[in-house]
Amino acid sequence: MAALSLAGCTTIGRSGRTNFPHSGGRAYIPEKTQTQHLLEALPPPARPVAVAVYGFADQTGQFKLQETGQTLSRATSQGGAAILVKALQDAGKHSWFTVVERESLQHLLNERQIILEMRQRYLGEKDVNAQALPALLFAGVLLEGGVIGYDTNTITGGVGAAFLGIGGKVQYQEDTVTVYLRAVSVRTGEVLSSVQSSKTIASKAIGANAFRYVAYQQLLQLDSGYTTNEPGQIALQQAIEKAVWELVVDGADQHLWEFANAAEASPLITQYRRERDGKSSGSQIQASLNNQSPAAPERLRARAPAPPEPARYSAPAAEPGRPQPAGVAFGKGQKVKIVKGKLVPVGNPN
Repeated sequence: MAALSLAGCTTIGRSGRTNFPHSGGRAYIPEKTQTQHLLEALPPPARPVAVAVYGFADQTGQFKLQETGQTLSRATSQGGAAILVKALQDAGKHSWFTVVERESLQHLLNERQIILEMRQRYLGEKDVNAQALPALLFAGVLLEGGVIGYDTNTITGGVGAAFLGIGGKVQYQEDTVTVYLRAVSVRTGEVLSSVQSSKTIASKAIGANAFRYVAYQQLLQLDSGYTTNEPGQIALQQAIEKAVWELVVDGADQHLWEFANAAEASPLITQYRRERDGKSSGSQIQASLNNQSPAAPERLRARAPAPPEPARYSAPAAEPGRPQPAGVAFGKGQKVKIVKGKLVPVGNPN
């Protein structure tokens, strides 16, 4: 059989996965994920929320596994903070959060110091010019969290068959990445909201082979197959985007911030509560049932024929003006038997 390796399909579109990732030779702008569409569809807030992100670290401590053993590469992306900042900007199409730079704060302060010194040296400024170098923005909410779980081989399986030298097989594997995200009040240090989200990372391998003797002691063998591996960075991006969506709706549910239109927010909060509590509405269940393929008709087994009942003899009813035959005085449904050419009753009539 063809040897196919499984590592980690691209998660693009509403379904969450595609059969083949992008394989073009040129650089390209990735398609939006379904969670990114979910973030952009958020209704606008009553007022933007100023937030700061110092980091979003990989707290799993896991290294990437290969068939030959463990490598020095991490199992998940180390750029969680950059993904989180992008997700915050996508929320409500840049309407929900005002994100201030804190991950590379020292670089920002160094650059501002250079501007200050150059203006003092060449322009003779002794005081800070507020128009040339305004004050930095400060955040009222601090976002913390990280990647706290990466579970490998949560689901594995496959199927294969071969007949007369022709065969094929399919293998499947899933990993799971989990992130936590919390909002902390800068003024009091209180944890205002904490959410979590998980995303599966799927891998699928399909292979086929055939072999046949073309001559004496000459064997021809053909192997073919392909493997699709969902990029771990795309899966982590979706988990973080889902966590940001949860944070927005959970904060509105706790009245930490508000939507501009309360009527648009009500269905989102109801959907979030049902998903959080593991409940589904009747319409969701009906939609799921409608999407199921029709069941195959069930074959019914033929029943065995019933055993024949014992013969019954019913004496004909006496006709008016015609005498009943001698020796035949049986009731309707009377069982009889023949003894020496005569009818003899058996048992009681039914």
